[in-house]
Amino acid sequence: MGIFKNIKNLFKKEIETEKLEQENNKEEKIKQEVNINEEISKLEETESKEIEVQNDIKLYDKGLSKTRDNFVNKLINLNKRTKKITDEYFEELEDILIMADIGVNTVLSFIERLKKRVKTENITDLDYLQEVIVDELFVIYVNNSILTNKIKFNPTGPTVLLFVGVNGVGKTTTIAKVANKLKKEGKSVLMIAGDTFRAGATEQLEEWSRRVNCSFVKGKEGSDPSSVIYDGIKKAQEENIDVILVDTAGRLQNKVNLMKELEKMNKVINSLIEGAPQETLLIIDATTGQNGISQAKNFKEITDVTGIVLTKLDGTAKGGIVLAIKEELDIPVKYIGLGEGIDDLEPFDIEKYIYGLFKDMM
Repeated sequence: MGIFKNIKNLFKKEIETEKLEQENNKEEKIKQEVNINEEISKLEETESKEIEVQNDIKLYDKGLSKTRDNFVNKLINLNKRTKKITDEYFEELEDILIMADIGVNTVLSFIERLKKRVKTENITDLDYLQEVIVDELFVIYVNNSILTNKIKFNPTGPTVLLFVGVNGVGKTTTIAKVANKLKKEGKSVLMIAGDTFRAGATEQLEEWSRRVNCSFVKGKEGSDPSSVIYDGIKKAQEENIDVILVDTAGRLQNKVNLMKELEKMNKVINSLIEGAPQETLLIIDATTGQNGISQAKNFKEITDVTGIVLTKLDGTAKGGIVLAIKEELDIPVKYIGLGEGIDDLEPFDIEKYIYGLFKDMM
């Protein structure tokens, strides 16, 4: 009986060991499957991001085609016609850059820097000089600063984005495009019709709110914009809205009144949400060129502009305005409009911009 008991116990141990091994193998298999799934998920995520980047690059490529055809082709032709790097070469280059709306002051400082680099590095190769030109134009935008092209969100409550700009630059449409982008990111959005004076402004924004499927607050025509904003923010707080988009009037011809109105709006917003508005975004129509720069300077005098949204960049051959804005105003470009569709608003990316501009030279 003793031997049988020992054999039985031994067999029992073997069964338990086998079961334990099976369980371990099962766990190992599950771990392997989990690891495989995680790897697949990572690959899919990477692939998705790569596709997204490629789509963005295509959008920049298409959106900057007019500027590229006008500006870069002239630059390529200049280099083909030129045998030596002379003063005449720099004069022609200066004209080409000014015609691209980079801005006279920006161009003059750029040419001086380029001449200095040609002399210091003893550059004689025109192909290499092309690369230097692209590098230096990139430096104009970066200028040893931290690029803050991302929207600053409020970590403790609703984020308020205040939109300013003259009438006719695409402000209402831009608000709708920003709302659409935020909705796709999973955020809840509320629009406030703070332009209570321009005929049709409220109706237009309300129609966009329906299309984008977000909350909307309006007041009576001619009512105090700040009271409408107050009601809108209260509603957003009650409904736990993530982002509030505020439209404002664009009557720049009377700067004193507009400044007072914006000051009052800012006080009301800040009294309800500490630190708000998180962003004051100035809308500029890229097709207006240097006139857009003048508008930006005027708005910068009357309110704290934190970022630029550049619309209709695809509709102009003077896309160099992006560089002029940064150099002359030192305000980052946050978004650019590269088409008329609701999805054709892109967060600004200097590397994609430079690629879209100079791809024919690369």
